[in-house]
Parts: sequence; structure tokens; C-alpha cells
Amino acid sequence: METILNITNGDCAVKIMKEAGIPGKFLPWRDVLHDGPVPVGLTLVKLSEVRAQFIIDRGWGEPGEIKNSFADRDRELHSFRNYSKVILWFEHDLYDQLQLLQILDWFAENQPETTKLSIICTGQYLGMATPEQIIELIQYEDIVTEKHLVLAKKAWAAFRSPSPEEWQQLLHEDTSVLPFLDDAIFRLLEEYPDCKSGLSRTAQKALDIIAKGEKRPGKLFGKYQGTEEKRFMGDSSFWVILQQLLASNPALIKLPPGKQLTLPARPDQELSITSAGEKVLAGEWNWLDMLVPDRWIGGVHLTQENVWCWNPDSRVLKKRAS
Repeated sequence: METILNITNGDCAVKIMKEAGIPGKFLPWRDVLHDGPVPVGLTLVKLSEVRAQFIIDRGWGEPGEIKNSFADRDRELHSFRNYSKVILWFEHDLYDQLQLLQILDWFAENQPETTKLSIICTGQYLGMATPEQIIELIQYEDIVTEKHLVLAKKAWAAFRSPSPEEWQQLLHEDTSVLPFLDDAIFRLLEEYPDCKSGLSRTAQKALDIIAKGEKRPGKLFGKYQGTEEKRFMGDSSFWVILQQLLASNPALIKLPPGKQLTLPARPDQELSITSAGEKVLAGEWNWLDMLVPDRWIGGVHLTQENVWCWNPDSRVLKKRAS
């Protein structure tokens, strides 16, 4: 009898897959890899400790539960040879593509041997699918080949590199075996500060929507999602960006006096753009001149001495002078 381990992008997908009657055990891969440190040179277990601590520091859950969740996940992955088949169910967006790279890289180092390894990855958002749509996706199951593993290993190493140059270089290479990777590479590059304004694409879109009159944080997030060709960011990561826009000196957005931004937001938390925000949005001021950078994108730690910025016209990253 075939025993199956289904690895997918989160609990919403697991719920729908169970409703669809997909056989096997389910392993949700809960990690926002596009947000926070993913440094090079760590084993899966050690990296999980770093990721768990980052999520704890963000205040996104109870510390013990977060640590246990990562530990349980890693133990289940290490037991994959107890199954006759492992199926990777993932989506086309940046969030999923990074998770897929991490898992495929791990399998490149831990060869499946007699366990079959396959992948289902389409343009369908799994968490938004109906059970019927999930069943239809089975026809797109492909065997994971050495080409998948080699590319994933190279891309995962590039993502974790302390310099973003290797990641950018991937745009000039054949990534067709993972057909959604190219767009994910490009989208992550857009999260580097714009050379002119200092804003990431997400921050720029948020500021622009606020400038056009959307004051309600929840509605703002929905409108931001509408600007993404492939939605990848959750509201918790988006709220961090809003907090940074509120906390900079000078602030780029503001709340009414005495109000603080919470998640979920309350009706009295109305955002508005400041004069500084208008100047940054227009490219007259650079947000990087108003803050001390301290942000991770994969293995790249953006600091005052190590700022890489994105030129959307030339589509090239360059290092900013200190």
C-alpha cells in the first residue's frame, strides 16, 4: 500500500486538501522566508532555530508553540523515508517558491532513494481553491528530477548569500525547470530599497494607496494585494512595513493623536500621509537618509554600511555608498 507525505505551504491548504480527500499525511511548511534572516552555513535544524526566534521576536505567536512547530516539522521531514512517496504541493508566488527551494535543496542533500519525490506547482492558490480544484491539480504531478534539485540547490545558496549578486545573476540563467522561479527572483529584488526613494515596492505601493485617500489599514492591505501579480505577503509582514513608515524620523505616515496600529486594526486607526511621505513618494527625498537600515532579505543584512538598492529602470541592484 502506498504511503504518502504531502508537504504544502500552510494550514489553509491542508484543510482544503483534507476536504478533497487527498490521501496521506500532511506537513504544512509554515515560514515567511521572504521576511527576516535566512543566513548561509546553517543546517535545517539550526536555521529553524534562527527562523523561530525571528518569528518570536516579531510577536507572531507564543514562543514555545513556535519552537515546537519548527521542531516537529523538521522531525517529520527527516522521517520521509518512512513513506513510499513525498508530494510537494506549492504555488507560483514568492512565498511558496522560497519554501520550495528550501525543501528541494534539503532533498538534494538527503537523496530520496526508494521514496518517490514529486511536485505539483501551478498558478492555483491552494488556500483559495475548492476541493474540486485541488483534485484537478493531481493531473499536474511531475517527478522531481536531478535538474530540479541542482537548480534549487544553486538558487537556495544564492538566496542565503550575504551578497545579493548571486540571486540577481539567476535572472540570466535557465530556470525553466522551475517555471515560476524567475518571477519570484525578480519580485524579491523589488523588495530592496529603491535607489531614488529608498522604498521597497511594497512600501511604495502602501504609501501610494494612502496618498490616494485609503485611510483604513484593512482596506489598504486589500488594495495592496490587488497590485501584486502573484500575491505573497501576509498581513503580519505588511503591518511591520506600516509600523516602519510610522516610526521613521520624520514619519512618512501618521495616525490620529494617541492611536496605535494594531492587528487587526480598529475603526479609529485612520492612516494619512505626511509631508515627508509625500516627498519620499515623489522621489524628492530618500527614505534611506531618514533611518538606520537593519533588515534582512535572505542572507543579506541591510545595514548602514551594507545597503543595496534597486534601480527599477535598469533592473539592476547596486551597492549604495555609505
